Amino acid sequence: MSRYQPAERPTFYFIGVTTGKSSIMKVFPAWARELGLGDAEMRGIDFPLHAEPAAYREAVEFIRDDPLSLGALVTTHKIDLFNACRDLFDVIDPFAVLMKETSCISKRDGRLVCHAKDPISSGLSIDGFLGEGYFARTGAEVFSIGAGGSTIALTWHLMRKERGNDVPARIVVSNRSQPRLDEIRHIHSQIESDVPVDYVLAPTPADNDAVLPALKPGSLVINATGLGKDAPGSPLTDAAAFPREAVVWDLNYRGDLVFLDQARAQAQKQGLTIVDGWTYFIHGWTQVIAEVFDISIGTDAATIDRLTDIALKAAKG
Repeated sequence: MSRYQPAERPTFYFIGVTTGKSSIMKVFPAWARELGLGDAEMRGIDFPLHAEPAAYREAVEFIRDDPLSLGALVTTHKIDLFNACRDLFDVIDPFAVLMKETSCISKRDGRLVCHAKDPISSGLSIDGFLGEGYFARTGAEVFSIGAGGSTIALTWHLMRKERGNDVPARIVVSNRSQPRLDEIRHIHSQIESDVPVDYVLAPTPADNDAVLPALKPGSLVINATGLGKDAPGSPLTDAAAFPREAVVWDLNYRGDLVFLDQARAQAQKQGLTIVDGWTYFIHGWTQVIAEVFDISIGTDAATIDRLTDIALKAAKG
């Protein structure tokens, strides 16, 4: 007996861990009205972290076979779902092939399509808050905590040769376990780049603390873990000391957000710029909605500002 019921109207799925707590459940109906999506509905599908491959396959097969199920956004499970379901997709886009992850599932002409949208949405976010030429101007480095799909995507965006001299002086990626570090190292080896990358096994928050003192002033420090959203806490201890004038970015926008609190406690003393995950949320969702519903959504500032305003009002409602 399937856990899934056939959709009765055009339905867009959100595959995550605690989808019912996400602001998108309030935001999507407001965006649907703005974007002319008719009576489209959103449904959440929750899995525990690192669920059994059979569970991912059941969900993807249901979406594939149900006529009114149009597609899905995938968070947290991007890599595990890709590994479990790769053979179910008729088309896998080049980013998904490189990243070995699924962040978006869509249908086109009877074919099931796997996309990795994070390289686009993370790039739009980073370039938005850092501005043009940031790394060329400052010589700053990047420290991304967590070696999952988000770090794969954002490091790809930042280290490409196409960026010229606007690349980090060095990238550091840490993770609690070695296999994900091995995987991201393999992916980086396929990217044409001269940026040096250090891979740090960091089973405890104190291990991440130890990376910070060697970072250059102005460096970008990223919480790319689920800590603060899908699980409580932070990948740093309260004793962590951010670099001077660092840009501190938490990819999470909801939860206890301890990482942001730790940064705010040092903001004045260290001259920090602090960025939460809200803009990333906007870009991430709009990229996937455009793909699943086969519509065009602008990435210009005016469009993003309008959709952000709608989202903020809906989330508070």
